[in-house]
Formats: sequence, structure tokens, C-alpha cells
Amino acid sequence: MSSVNNTLTYSEPVAGWTSFYSYEPDWMIGMNNFFYTFSNGNLYRHNTNETRNEFYGVQYNSTLQSVFNDVPLENKLFKTLNIEGDAAWHATIATDIQDSGYIEKKWFEKKEGSWYSFIRNSGSTPASTNEYALRSLNGIGNSLSVSPIVGGEVTIDYSLNINLGNIVSIGDMLYFIDPLISTDPQFAGQITEVNVNLQSGQNQFVVNTVIPALPDPPVTIPITSQTAYYLYVKNAVAESHGVLGHYAVFDLTNDSSSKVELFAIESEIMKSFP
Repeated sequence: MSSVNNTLTYSEPVAGWTSFYSYEPDWMIGMNNFFYTFSNGNLYRHNTNETRNEFYGVQYNSTLQSVFNDVPLENKLFKTLNIEGDAAWHATIATDIQDSGYIEKKWFEKKEGSWYSFIRNSGSTPASTNEYALRSLNGIGNSLSVSPIVGGEVTIDYSLNINLGNIVSIGDMLYFIDPLISTDPQFAGQITEVNVNLQSGQNQFVVNTVIPALPDPPVTIPITSQTAYYLYVKNAVAESHGVLGHYAVFDLTNDSSSKVELFAIESEIMKSFP
């Protein structure tokens, strides 16, 4: 249960509860067409300047939550978000299958008077078990040899019949399946080099098993087999695949201290076929 308190407002013209406010006053009163509150013994008069979302010296964000739920029995891919208003917002999108969709405010582009962006899927690293079928995971093949880890890096060699240059990119996340460890894919690390020179017999990856660029470096499983089967996952943010689900709950956040207007929100949706 959340311990955060909010102030709930009621509008007589619409006969409904219109909003939640982040401030928590000790006392409230309306007088002479002004709204007053007390907090910690101090008196405040509201709506007297142009600064929005600042209460008792603390600046808050504006947040809004709603849902896309057209054709609820069909599984869909939510591809984009289109905001009709005078500003872009930060957005997070979650469905009944995935909860990692998001759009940073800076990614929105203004097109024909609206703010438009593709929905990114942050996923997780390592990928969770239920994500393997939803993300850009593809097989590579069995390795020929694996070098000892030196300075957090490992070199993995493959048969010359496997065309590494066309299917894998630097920055992709590498996984392997070793039946002696588990039948589930194990996280190996991030590909930092793709070295292909077929004339000299070179066909290999250099993999960083530490990945210091990530906020929380994931734990990697040591590669014990010289001939494990390898898979890779493309960068989920760059791929912009959207989020998969029957419905999508979206949260919008705006940190502006000025007036912001929001009129409508829509998403480009396509049916998902198994």
C-alpha cells in the first residue's frame, strides 16, 4: 500500500473529481475568490503567479494515466504515440505482456501540429525468460573455440561458414546455450568487436563480460564449453519494436513549470499474428 498522500479536487461544473495534487495541507479554506492553505504553520494563497506545480517551495511534475483498449480480444503491437497538445511529454507504456515500453520527451518530433514518436522497448539485460520470443533474438551457431577471459573480455571463434558480418552488430547482447549448465540461454556479455577475415581464417567476436556502461552490470555465466550454441539480441531501444499486448496502460509525465495543454492521445496499432 502506498504511503504517499494526495489532495483530491472536486469540480462542481463537471460534478466530478478532476485531479490529484501532490501537496498535503494542514488546513484549506476558500475566501474572497481565493484559495488558502496552511502548512507547518505557514499561510499560502494559491493561483497567484505563473509558476505551475510548485507547492510550499517544492516543484512537482504533472502526471496522467490512461489506457488503450480497442478490440480487447486481439493481441496487438503498440507502435507509436501521438500527443495532440502544445508540448511533448515523457511516456511509459505497459501491457499485459510487457512492461518496458517508454518514450523520452526529447524523442518526440512535432509533425502537423502534434507530437509524434515511436515506442521504444527497454527490455532487460539479461533478458527474462518470457522476453526471448518478444525481442530481436536470433541464432548464430556453435562456436569452434573460446579463449580465456582477459581483462573482462573473451574471444569466441566460429566456423567460416557462419557469416557474422551480416547478422550481428557491435553493441548486441550475446547469449549461449550449454546443456551442461542449462537448456535456457545464459548471458555471455556485449559484443565489442566483430572480426571477419575469411582469407586469413578469422571469424570471431570479442565480448565484454563486464559491461560497465550499464547502470547495474548483469552477472554473466562463465563459458565452459568450447562449442556452445550462441544467440544474440539486438538493442531494443534502437530497434523500436513497440510493446506487445491486448491493452496498453500509458503514463505521461511533464516537468514544465509553465502552462501546458493536452487535448488527445492516440497510438498506431497493428494486429499481431502468431
